[in-house]
Amino acid sequence: MDFLPTLWFILIAVLWTGYLFLEGFDLGVGMLMKTFARDEKERRLLLNTVGPVWDGNEVWLITAGGATFAAFPFWYASLFSALYIPLVFVLLALIFRAVAFEYRGKIHRDSWRRAWDWAIAVGSFVAAFGIGAMLALTTTGLPLNENGDRVGGPFAWFTWYAVLGGLALVGFCLIQAAAFLALKTDGDVRHRARRLVSRWLPVCLLPLAGWVIAVALMNGKWFSWVLIAVAVLAAVVGWLANGKGREGTSFLALGTFLILGSSAIFSAAFPVVLPSTLNPVWNLTVTNASSSAYTLRLMTIVAAVGVPLVLAYQAWTYWIFRKRISVAHLPEPHDFEPAVGPDTHSTPRNADVKA
Repeated sequence: MDFLPTLWFILIAVLWTGYLFLEGFDLGVGMLMKTFARDEKERRLLLNTVGPVWDGNEVWLITAGGATFAAFPFWYASLFSALYIPLVFVLLALIFRAVAFEYRGKIHRDSWRRAWDWAIAVGSFVAAFGIGAMLALTTTGLPLNENGDRVGGPFAWFTWYAVLGGLALVGFCLIQAAAFLALKTDGDVRHRARRLVSRWLPVCLLPLAGWVIAVALMNGKWFSWVLIAVAVLAAVVGWLANGKGREGTSFLALGTFLILGSSAIFSAAFPVVLPSTLNPVWNLTVTNASSSAYTLRLMTIVAAVGVPLVLAYQAWTYWIFRKRISVAHLPEPHDFEPAVGPDTHSTPRNADVKA
C-alpha cells in the first residue's frame, strides 16, 4: 500500500471527523431553535452561543470536500455525481441557514424573525441529514459500474443505509447541541439542556451506533470493534457526567464517542473509499482513486503549513468566547436607524450636477 494515498485517507477522515465534531453542535443548536427555545430571548441566546464560531466550523466542510477532490478525484467524482440531487439540497440548506444567521436580527418584527428561525431550523436539519446520508453511503456503498458511474435512477442512492446515516448525524447533532448548551449557558436554559441530555442521550446516539456496527460487520476488523467498545464507554461516561452536573466532561465524552466511532468506521472501510454494491471488483480504493504522487506530495507540504494554522486559529476563537452566557446578558432588540436620512445631505434626483 502506497504511503501518501494512505496518509491522505487518514487526513480526510480527520477532516470529516473534525467537521462533525465542531459543526455538529451548531447544527443541533439550529434545529433546537424551534423545539427547545421557549421565547424570543432564548432563541437569541441559542444563536449567541454559536454566533462567534459557526462560520469557522463550516471551513472544515469546505476543506474536507476540497481535500477529497484533490487527493482522490475518482472518489469525489463518483460520490458527488451519484448524490447530485441530495447534495444540491444540502447546499441550499447551508446557504439559507447562513443568510438567516445574518438577516434574522436586522428587522425588529416577529414575522421576520419567525421566517428566519424556520430557515435556520430546517436548514440545519437538511444539512445534517444530507451529510450523514452521504458519509454513510461512502462507507456502505453505491451501485457503481466498472467506470465508477452510478447505475439506476436519480434516487438509486436512497437506501436504508442513507436513512440510517442521516438519522445518525441528526441524532448526534441534537444531543451534542444540548450538551453544548448546558456547558455554554446559565440559568433555566442550562438546566433544561442537562435534562434533555439525561433523557434522550441513548435514543439520539442509537442510529450512529447502528451505522458504526453495520460497517464493522461488513468488514470485520478486530481493532474496529475495540474502538467501538471504547466509544460506548465514552458515551456512558458522558451520560453519567451530565447527571452529576459536569457539563465539560459530558461534552468532551460525547466528542470522544464521535471520534472513536468515526475512527472505527474509516478503519473498517480502509482501503476502500467507495464500495460498489454491484461488484466488489469495481470498488474504489485508496490506490485506484488517488491522484498522482506529485500532487499528493505537494498537498502534504501545503497541509503541513495550513492545518496547524487553522487549528491554532480555532483554538484561540473558542478560548476567547469560552465563558457562559444567559438571557440576562442580551440587550433589548431594536431596529437599525439609517445614519443619514433619505432627504438629508443628498442631491435631488432631477438636480443639475456641475463639476
